Amino acid sequence: MTTVRPAAFLGVAAEAALAVPGVAALHPRFSHRLAVAAAPARTGAVPHRAAPEAGIRADRAPDGSGWRIEVRCVLAESRRALDTAREVHDRVGAAVLSHLAAHDAVERVTVEVTVTRTVPRPDAVAGG
Repeated sequence: MTTVRPAAFLGVAAEAALAVPGVAALHPRFSHRLAVAAAPARTGAVPHRAAPEAGIRADRAPDGSGWRIEVRCVLAESRRALDTAREVHDRVGAAVLSHLAAHDAVERVTVEVTVTRTVPRPDAVAGG
């Protein structure tokens, strides 16, 4: 069995979540936003945008039985939040399991989806 670190599948989880219709973005955790804010500013630099992976947290389950993955989503108002969160849950779980299987490291995966906010549909804003 291969040892897999969370960083190895954060991108896989982020990509799966962002592919769900109705997901506008992934919301970084407060600790990540604080670290970015505390980093020295570069003169003339473009403001730093958080990588999508910053909205995903992956930890070993306390009992060592697998992985716990938290996905923090910003949703568009165009779809029901519950339906979108369920689809994110299912797609992220399947993507991470597939990634682990490809690396001979099949383990249990628990996915938790948190909706941090919703944003207006782009066409609703443009239409006034």
